Amino acid sequence: MATGTLARSDLDELIALNRDYINSVQQGDVRRFDEILAEDFLCSNPDGSLIDKPQFLAQTARPVTIQGLVAEQVQVRILGDVAIIHARTRYTTADQKERQGRYTDVWARREGGWRAVSAHVTR
Repeated sequence: MATGTLARSDLDELIALNRDYINSVQQGDVRRFDEILAEDFLCSNPDGSLIDKPQFLAQTARPVTIQGLVAEQVQVRILGDVAIIHARTRYTTADQKERQGRYTDVWARREGGWRAVSAHVTR
């Protein structure tokens, strides 16, 4: 397989995974997160806390209080077996306020596919 084709395939897969990640946040989809997060996944939350995969899944299982979550200005950088995704988010809070934030997710090629190993979220 040509390098350009491999990179395009990886880019397409990472874009789809990023879409799944955002949809899983909006829908509280613990099952999908369990599939795409690495076992050693860590997330820096907007409040400054650092949580591991089990804590992230528990956080995801709580009732979703935002709506209309979208990712914009998505930039995917593939660096061999590691990829970094930067994006801006927009969403509406439970009290109908429009908010925005940013996130950076780090993905690693593992177990025959891409797994999220790290996330950093700001609001």
